[in-house]
Amino acid sequence: MGSRIETNTGRRNAMTSIRARPWRIASLAQCFVLLLVFSATGQTATAEATTGKVTAGRAVTCRADQVELRGTWGQARFRVEVADDAQERALGLMNRDQMAQSAGMLFVYPRPQFAIAFWMKNTRIPLDIIYLDASGTVKRIAEQAIPYDETALPGGMGIQYVLEINGGLARSIGIAPGTQLRHPAIGADAAWPC
Repeated sequence: MGSRIETNTGRRNAMTSIRARPWRIASLAQCFVLLLVFSATGQTATAEATTGKVTAGRAVTCRADQVELRGTWGQARFRVEVADDAQERALGLMNRDQMAQSAGMLFVYPRPQFAIAFWMKNTRIPLDIIYLDASGTVKRIAEQAIPYDETALPGGMGIQYVLEINGGLARSIGIAPGTQLRHPAIGADAAWPC
């Protein structure tokens, strides 16, 4: 994903329109209300680094079905399934034959774990297992976890979130310790808040 660029182009155009037709605005109070309403729509321009294309639209907001990651390497976005209860976390990505390159699974724990480890039992596809702390900051990555391997892949202490993506993607994108993840499940301690 590319960097996000915000412009005030829409706001300037709205102000120009208001100034050009003062007879449509009865009072200063109405102007203020119009500006508040326009600002609340969140009009921005976004740029995608991969295409260089700038598109006007609404500000990108955090969505439960996606995560965004950022680091010195740039940004990336994955569509995710969220495993936020014990049963979903236990099943994870087991018994799946494939996963789209832009997809993953986010494991959410109610609080940081004393110690956590994942394994690949019944998991048919190689994965990168990305361990994150309570702020959504990457602490460790188990790269290219081998399908069906029951060896424990420890994440360390204080891990609250785990992101699984296709094996090899973390290295090819540049995801490393220190990378920040944004998702609505990450609370007030988020390093990159929604």
